[in-house]
Amino acid sequence: MSQRLAGRVALISGGASGIGAAQAMLYASEGASVMIGDLQEALGMQVAAQIIESGHKAAFTKLDVTDLESWRAAVALTTAQFGKLTNLVNNAGIFHPGGIETESPEGWDRMIAINQTGVFYGMKAATPELLKAGNAAIVNISSLYGLIGSPNAISYHASKAAVRVMGKGAALEFAKQGIRVNTIFPGQIRTPILGEITPEQDAAIKASIPMGTVGDPMDIAYGSLFLASDEARYVTGAELWIDGGWYAGC
Repeated sequence: MSQRLAGRVALISGGASGIGAAQAMLYASEGASVMIGDLQEALGMQVAAQIIESGHKAAFTKLDVTDLESWRAAVALTTAQFGKLTNLVNNAGIFHPGGIETESPEGWDRMIAINQTGVFYGMKAATPELLKAGNAAIVNISSLYGLIGSPNAISYHASKAAVRVMGKGAALEFAKQGIRVNTIFPGQIRTPILGEITPEQDAAIKASIPMGTVGDPMDIAYGSLFLASDEARYVTGAELWIDGGWYAGC
């Protein structure tokens, strides 16, 4: 490997499975020390063990992204174990269907708490250590549904659209302070979240993909790797769509 993240330390939320696990494994293979934060303890520890067995550096911490103190504890553990924090990946997220008529207040609150507030808490908790690093990068994982609309996903759209503009605001806030902030917008990717969309949504999405295929978590991980590395030193506030051409037709 080229060691594109040599000397870097990354905290990745939702790193126990799917896109998060792919990023954790790729970052580690490229030289980063990786802290995997997730509520899925068994899966998270398994990913960390796999990375360590491959000769790279990783650890796991239980992280509730809806709790600011949980975030602060994860940041503290990362710096205690690896000496610093240079990269944050706000990856954790959920999806459940629900439109204006069918989404419940409880469902709305949970979606916003995890997908939107969790990103804010992550950036807030990590910023003091990222500022110390002086050459830091945040990658926020939104969704193509943060850019376009669809029926029966109102709270998901709201949460992911918020992540888009939050990233731009943070990018401008820290542009002269050594923290770059960029956002990735995945299209349909083979992850556990696919099991939570309706058959109608699944069919509509696949029909909208010009490349005619669903993406893999590693497709997102490679885009994230670029944004996390010094190769993207002049990139902040950017939007990277990894979607098989889906957004190009919107």
